[in-house]
Amino acid sequence: MSARDSMRRNKTDIIFTLSGDHRLVLNKLHEKNLINGREYNNLKSIHGEDVEGHVVELVDKIMNKGEDTCRAFLSLLQTDEDIKATFPRLATSHLLRSRPLPLPIQDSSVDSDALPPESKRVRKEHFYQLSSQPVGLCLILNNEHFMDGSVRSGTDKDAEDLAKVFSWLGFRVLMCKDQTKDQMEQTLLSFASLNDLSPQTLQLESSVLEWSNDTFLNSPQQVIQHGDAFFCCILSHGEKGTVLGIDREALSLKSITSTFRATDDSMLTGKPKVFIIQACQGEKLQRGVTYLEEEDASVQSVPEEADVLLALATVEDHAAVRHTIKGSWFVQSLCQQLRECCPRGDDITKILHRVNYNVSKKEAINSLGARKQMSEFTSRLRKTLVLSPR
Repeated sequence: MSARDSMRRNKTDIIFTLSGDHRLVLNKLHEKNLINGREYNNLKSIHGEDVEGHVVELVDKIMNKGEDTCRAFLSLLQTDEDIKATFPRLATSHLLRSRPLPLPIQDSSVDSDALPPESKRVRKEHFYQLSSQPVGLCLILNNEHFMDGSVRSGTDKDAEDLAKVFSWLGFRVLMCKDQTKDQMEQTLLSFASLNDLSPQTLQLESSVLEWSNDTFLNSPQQVIQHGDAFFCCILSHGEKGTVLGIDREALSLKSITSTFRATDDSMLTGKPKVFIIQACQGEKLQRGVTYLEEEDASVQSVPEEADVLLALATVEDHAAVRHTIKGSWFVQSLCQQLRECCPRGDDITKILHRVNYNVSKKEAINSLGARKQMSEFTSRLRKTLVLSPR
């Protein structure tokens, strides 16, 4: 295996280990001419990133510089006396061997007592623990047929692709189809408030379908329980700050996320709750502007509104593009980026930044900039969320 492939496969473990003292590593890279002065200054002066974010940028920079630089970087980690003294785990771990990590860092089997205090702190405070099987629930609310006779063609393609990718990531995928605003509210409340959900106790006005063997089947037969993460994907029409039921009644995004507010009784308190919204937020059409781009484990408390991420297909007041056969720009881009980025250890916010970029590059018609779309997300996640294929 090449040095670059070894870094890619072990990226999460490398980032976790080096987060103890990223400044030392940065200085060593500069001393050994693995990065030039400009790259050193840019990496040293990154704004708005925590320790883990700095190390991510550093490792990405090395990987982008090619095989020779990656080989020199791994050699530096193995041979430099200062680095070996600062990161004793490097001397005994399998970190630098050419093998894939079976699980992301939060599931590492390394004995935490063998880690230096700073490394323990980074591990405990900066990653969500994803050890349950399945990892969690992915709930899809998919509104296709509306009471006024209109049809959101292409939404089933989005739902199926979301089901495939989240099942691949170890989630149990459930779907409710064609719900009114009140039914959507009841569905969300049921999933948020009950600790153990079963076909008998899950009181909904419409059936729940479960993804199995590449299709959605009627009525889950096994008890439904929350795991270590919750994803909710809502595919529907929408207006400013809302999504619509099939009765065209509006359910606010604030109400959706507030339903999952942390409580003393909730099984999801302290766990990540991610909401993916494929819906218009208005009727305005976005236009493009051309430009020249230059390359270059104690008891703790959490705020009630913590651990939530909200990702929207489009910005306020604007419409979202959906192909009647291929699905929507936003959901299709999200599924693509999850498939590409999760195996290499990228966290969810980095993936959503890539989704933003990918969606922003799309063109609806041949005329440059005539129809554009800008997706967005806001995060109240307290830790780094890394999903991994299971």
